[in-house]
Formats: sequence, structure tokens, C-alpha cells
Amino acid sequence: MTTHIRHPYLDHPGPIAFAHRGGAADGLENTVAQFRRAVETGYRYIETDVHATRDGRLVAFHDSTLDRVTDGAGRIADLRWEDVSHARVGGREPVPLFEELLETFPEVRWNVDIKAEPALHPLLNLIARTDAWDRVCVGSFSEARVVRAQRLAGPRLATSYGTRGVLNLRLRSWGVPAALRDSAVAAQVPETQSGIQVVDRRFVRTAHARGLQVHVWTINEADRMHRLLDLGVDGIMTDHIDTLRKVMEDRGVWV
Repeated sequence: MTTHIRHPYLDHPGPIAFAHRGGAADGLENTVAQFRRAVETGYRYIETDVHATRDGRLVAFHDSTLDRVTDGAGRIADLRWEDVSHARVGGREPVPLFEELLETFPEVRWNVDIKAEPALHPLLNLIARTDAWDRVCVGSFSEARVVRAQRLAGPRLATSYGTRGVLNLRLRSWGVPAALRDSAVAAQVPETQSGIQVVDRRFVRTAHARGLQVHVWTINEADRMHRLLDLGVDGIMTDHIDTLRKVMEDRGVWV
């Protein structure tokens, strides 16, 4: 485990348990009901995603369209918030505004994947307006998008590497020179990608040497959780929130 905390967001004893979309295995991903279940299970770190509606409202939702998980349809970017608000995840739960989540769960720290460029400014404006700098870490597959967020917000914003940053960190771990930005506080990575092992002892050691935490997604099997914790990773994101809690309890690291 790395002991140097580069941002208040990461100030947590022991490895961090992240509820991925609140615990997507329950079928009500990214809903207040699912986030509440995660909180009641003991989670204080929750991963979610954000999109902006046509009228600039920031919603916690993974897909670019409503079709897969709700009884609604259409691209969020093309719809007004009023239209999105009528959709129900699993036919039951409304799509929440991210602002609502910050207010409803004041003790939660949020790991936020910016899914599309129009969500970037609304997210930063919301974080500034609610002074939630210590409660949000921003990530994206797009390295350029995370870099833009960091340039706009400065060091008060916690960010993770995008895809290119992760690739360069993996290259560094193999001894290959590669440029890395110093402003990130974490590498949030899959265990493997396209058949290539991303997370191993060398990768974790290289990240820790740069003061970076390593958070791995999305891990749903107990044996994989144990293996990654044995490697010294700093956080695990899971759809199966009860499984991860049990693994961490068995290891004496559940907080």
C-alpha cells in the first residue's frame, strides 16, 4: 500500500471498496435506491457516470441512451431533463441528477466517469458550487478530457489517468520510457485488457513509486479480489458489493 496521500479524496485507512454504479449486479444501477443500499452496506466510495442533457442538467447514468436500462428511449444529449426525469431504471427507479446525489449522501465520495464532453463543464461547475472538491475524483477513457478538467480546476480536483495514461504507466513498469502527467492521483484500470495483463506486482510498484494509487475495475469474484489485494492494490470496484465486503472483512481491512 502506498502511504503518501496526494489528495483528501484518498484519505482512507486501508484499501478502498468502490460500489460500481452503486452495485450494478442488483439491476438498478446508478439509482438513488441502489446507492442507498450500497451506503447501508457500509460503502463510502461509489463509482458513477455522468451525461449532460440537452438543457445542461447533469445526470448519473452510464449509457449515452436511455434504451438499455430504462423504460424510456433516446440519446440523453438530445433530451431535456424533463424528458429524462420520466424514465425509470428497471421500470421502477428514476434517473437521478448528480447534484441530488451529492445532497442525499453527504458522507459519500464519488468516483465520476465523464462519459461525454458536454458533461465536463456542468460537472466542474457543480463541484465548485457545492465545494465538493474533496468528495469527487474525475476519470474518463479520454485522457484529453481528464487533462482539460485538470487544467480548468487545478490541483483541487482529484483525477485518474485515462486510457493513454494507463498505457504509458504500463510501459513504464516494463522499463519503456513513456510520458506521464504528474497531476493524476490514481490509475484506475482493468485487471487485463485485450488479453494483456495490466495489473501485476510490477505495475503496482511503479504506480506507488510515483505516488499513485491503483484502483481496479470491475472485479466481481472473491478469488480475484483476494489476488489483487495480495498484490497491494489500493482499491477495488465491484458490481457485487456484498462479495467485496465479505472479502475485506475476512482480511480484516473492511472499514
